[in-house]
Amino acid sequence: MAVVRFNAGRRLVVIACAMIAVFFAFGAASEPEKYQNPGLGGGRLDWPSYGGDPANHHYSPLVQINRENVKSLAVAWSFDTREEGGLQSTPIVVDGVLYGITPTQKIFALDALTGKLLWKFDPGIRGAQPDRGLAFWSDETAKKDRRILVGVMNFVYALDAGTGRPVEGFGDHGRIDLREGLGRVPVSAQSIALTSPGVVYEDLLIVGGRNPETPPSPPGDVRAFDVRNGKLRWAFHTIPRPGEAGYETWPKDAWKTAGAANNWAGMSLDSERGILYVPTGSAVFDFYGGDRVGDDLYANCLLALKAKTGERIWHFQGVHHDIWDRDFPSAPVLLTLQRNGKDVDAVAQTTKQGFVYVFDRSTGAPLFPVEDRKYPASTVPGEVAATEQPLPILPAPFSRQSLTEELLTNRTPEAHRWAVEKFRTFRSGGQFVPFGVGKDTVVFPGFDGGAEWGGPAVDPQTKILYVNANDVAWTGALVPNTGENSAQGLYASQCGVCHGEKLRGSPPAMPSLVGVGDRLTPQQIAATIKAGKGRMPGFPSLSDDRVLALVQYLAIGESKELGGERPLDAMRYRFTGYSKFLDPEGYPAVAPPWGTLNAINLNTGEYAWKIPLGEYPELATKGQNNTGTENYGGPIVTAGGLVFIGATNFDKKFRAFDKSTGALLWETTLPFSGNATPVTYEVNGRQFVVIAVGGGKNPKSESGGIYVAFALPQ
Repeated sequence: MAVVRFNAGRRLVVIACAMIAVFFAFGAASEPEKYQNPGLGGGRLDWPSYGGDPANHHYSPLVQINRENVKSLAVAWSFDTREEGGLQSTPIVVDGVLYGITPTQKIFALDALTGKLLWKFDPGIRGAQPDRGLAFWSDETAKKDRRILVGVMNFVYALDAGTGRPVEGFGDHGRIDLREGLGRVPVSAQSIALTSPGVVYEDLLIVGGRNPETPPSPPGDVRAFDVRNGKLRWAFHTIPRPGEAGYETWPKDAWKTAGAANNWAGMSLDSERGILYVPTGSAVFDFYGGDRVGDDLYANCLLALKAKTGERIWHFQGVHHDIWDRDFPSAPVLLTLQRNGKDVDAVAQTTKQGFVYVFDRSTGAPLFPVEDRKYPASTVPGEVAATEQPLPILPAPFSRQSLTEELLTNRTPEAHRWAVEKFRTFRSGGQFVPFGVGKDTVVFPGFDGGAEWGGPAVDPQTKILYVNANDVAWTGALVPNTGENSAQGLYASQCGVCHGEKLRGSPPAMPSLVGVGDRLTPQQIAATIKAGKGRMPGFPSLSDDRVLALVQYLAIGESKELGGERPLDAMRYRFTGYSKFLDPEGYPAVAPPWGTLNAINLNTGEYAWKIPLGEYPELATKGQNNTGTENYGGPIVTAGGLVFIGATNFDKKFRAFDKSTGALLWETTLPFSGNATPVTYEVNGRQFVVIAVGGGKNPKSESGGIYVAFALPQ
């Protein structure tokens, strides 16, 4: 088994050293504000973990807010963090206290009844990566020991749930550094951030992490730490080492240099069986695998591990030798299904491609047929694409699978003509067509799904799974990596993947860097390179002279020669950049819907309903109001007959749908887009629905950080 156990424990008129100091500046943690007991009494039903429960149902049995009265829902309270940058966070609620994260990754606690601030903890770290949630642990034998476990960049903190102060006995004065223990040196050059919360099982905190998508990258080990002292208890190597199962699916000694195959999307837990379900992403480099020929286990897998020891029980690899960046994008959901009149405990995993895989939870046997289909070979020298990929027969995909001229936009005749002309320059053959050299290949649905990190919700009574999806095409290609030992070459290899060769990016997901030197100081650019920001990982492995050269290239376009050896020789080809297929006015160049909400009966594999999700306000005024939009953040479902979801990028709406029919029952406009998954809970007999709203994904709109709570009027 691939497991190791441990017993114990802008312009450059700036002095270079001032910039270098930015790289490693960490402020001291501030004293948390004093906790005051909110004095909440009465009955309540909480939302104690990221997905509502360890099985990630995103479900609540609460019925006070229901189909009949949801139209009366109104703002009960709001908490403004007074920060910008956007939010993707799902709070948790335990015993009448709501715990959340600000855009700059300060941790806070609120009275869940009133929204009053109880305490706030500032780790003193420039939090730049998404931080989507927290975890809670309490010692059942010592009720006073209650902890909030949360990632801030590469650190995991244990905070006293009552005061917000770091727990001194956990790791190094209340935190552990995830860069340590990955078998790569120097530790300070490793890039990893905990963007999704860990899973708590007994006295263990089990975490993955977000890794870079270009080399160098550390391996994506899944690790369990003692929740009391922070010591490592076990590690599962997603890039197997000699003697571990799966080692033969990589080149010899790949574990020493290969990276990622990481769990960034979160995990689910069968607490009774003690089984952990871990979805993993692709290995580095995302789009060229000539240096990792083979199936590359355990990248792109759903892993079932023994939660206590990390031993593998079973695995399913959704993409062999991934060269399309088809990570499993969210934690799976656990539920019980009917098969031949019997109950079968199942696990369902959604994908970027728009598939739902459903397996027997104990054995990994597919509960709907999975068919191996053949795909073309790669024409890129050195690349060996997998000959087959496993696709589920049911349910039918919830996103379109192949782009043809018939599916191009008809928004206006001019937009259609442009799209047809552009489309005819692409290669478009559906899923799993390997990228070629030079000519763009269509990826549909795009790199952000299909399904994405918000994850699905499931009603455990009806067995209906609710998943929102994107339905927009992207394109990309490979070009030879000349290995120019220059700032421009370094940019092309490391930054051009997302921001493109001409720095234009693909907003809003990948911002343009054109004129970045007029918007940011050299210190700010350098700090972002080192620490990352948004979906961009940090590059701590770059030496100071290389960062300075990159800053100079980005600020004034000067490309200086770099001394020393080139560290990127293994990348014979590089990606030209993520390019969203948009018409000249910035709308998707494919026909609507551009985003959907889907209800799928997992007993039968059939759809209960499917609707467009979201709209562009300026198009809606012209009568085009069923387009759907790209959406980020997931749904929740309640016993009151409702599906709540924000997610939509451009209309700033928060909506409630009838879970049986998909009918829109209520909507409201938020201060910013709600690109996060909401929660619902009850305090003092009153049900609340809370969503974090921050925007950040619409380049034409401001961002912020507000938590808004809705309830029925008293």
